[in-house]
Parts: sequence; structure tokens; C-alpha cells
Amino acid sequence: MLDSTLSDIEARALSAIENAADAAALEQARVEFLGRKGALAQIGKDLGKLSPEERARIGKLLNSVKQTIEQRFETKKTWFEEQALRARLDAEWLDVTLPAPGTRPGSLHPLTQIQKELEDLFTSLGFAVVDGPEVETEWHNFDALNIPPAHPARDAQDTFWLENGHLLRTHTSPVQVRAMERFGAPLRIIAPGRVFRNEEVDASHEHTFYQLEGMMVDRDVSIGHMLYFMKTLLEAIFRREVTVRLRPGFFPFVEPGFELDIQCLLCGGAG
Repeated sequence: MLDSTLSDIEARALSAIENAADAAALEQARVEFLGRKGALAQIGKDLGKLSPEERARIGKLLNSVKQTIEQRFETKKTWFEEQALRARLDAEWLDVTLPAPGTRPGSLHPLTQIQKELEDLFTSLGFAVVDGPEVETEWHNFDALNIPPAHPARDAQDTFWLENGHLLRTHTSPVQVRAMERFGAPLRIIAPGRVFRNEEVDASHEHTFYQLEGMMVDRDVSIGHMLYFMKTLLEAIFRREVTVRLRPGFFPFVEPGFELDIQCLLCGGAG
């Protein structure tokens, strides 16, 4: 009787393995026939009830059936794994012979963008863009600008002093001196660049910031020219017409001194 039972189990197991549609169905067949509580395990528990001769014969047959089912199971399992791998390779396929896409383009820093826009504006107005070293001499940074050692303007500009009388420039004004030395007059330049002050960093102070300085040296140059260029500068920045005014302002390194006000672009000066 156990012979026919084992034959039936073998036939059903092989059919279930053959007809398994996926790995989950295959695993379900394995558990049903080869699991610890499966059909073959139940027959194995009944071997003890048989005579020694019958136990040996049925045990041999049981092992044969089990090996047949296991081999067919492993074959089908391998096939599913190969199919899964092939599908993954198809989905993740990459042609390594294609050229690399290259470095993704970055973008300019906002400060660099605005500096380039202003340089383009002033060059269209006939100005030259000049630059100078950020590590300056004391003479170019102070003395040549009529700021001697005892001048109060030096107290207002906390300076990073270096060796041999050099320093990190506290403004872009040394470029004025170098441009006059190199080009002479008449002269029309702007000097954008980074400057440094030995200040404690907080919400309104920074040890490194940027300036854009303009200079005109010629006959018949007036405050009206400066007002025109400043207004043109602001209209280029805000991309709209602006209303400005000049008012006296005290700066210990220049006389006369002016400050430029711009009417609020949000409320139109209404407050």
C-alpha cells in the first residue's frame, strides 16, 4: 500500500513542480511534499510500524522518491533564478561602449553672476574693468590714497596685517592707484573685487565681502556724471526705473562725501 502511496506522491509532486508558475508556487510545492510536515515526512514517521524487511524496502523507495523530487525541484528553482537574473539584466542593461555623459555643468555663484552683469554694463558705457592684488602694500592701500598712519580712516578699517608691511586690502581703492600708475589720465575704470576687514562675524558684519569701485579722471567731469552712472547701475540691477537722491555723508577718507538713496521699490516711498 505504501508503494502506491509513494508513487502517487511522486507523481503529484513532479506535476506540481512542473506546473509551478513562479518561485512562490514552487516553494509551496516543496513545503507540501518535502517539508518537515510534508507528505514524505508523514510516511517516514510510519516506517517504525513496519517489519524490518518491509521497513528497509520502503525506506529505500522513500529515499529514491525524495531524491527524484529534490532533483526536479532544484532544476526548476535554478530555471526560475536564471529567468529572474535575465529579466534584471534586461532591465538594468548598460552599453559600456557608449561615451561617458561627461561632467554635469554647474552654475555661477550669485556674486559672480551680478559682477559679470555689472562689468558688461560698465564696459558698454566705455569703462575698463581692472583688478589688483588682494595682498597689498601699505603704500597702495593707505599712503597713496592720502591716508597716512595717523589718519582716522585707518581706525575705521580693521586690517589684516601680514609680514613685511603687507596686508589684505581693506577696499578696492588701491586699484585706483595702480590704474593711474599704469594708464595715467584721462581714465574711466571700474574695479570689482574681494576685500577684507578684521571684524568679528555676526548678522551684519563679515571679514570678507565684495566691492565695485568706479573712477573717472578727465576734464569737465562733475557730480552729475556720477549720479547718472549710479542711477544707471541701479536700474540695471533692479531692471526698472528708479528714483535716487544724493545727500551729504561723512567719510574720513574723502571730501566732499555723498551717500546715495534709492526710493523704495515696494511702496514707492509711501512708507
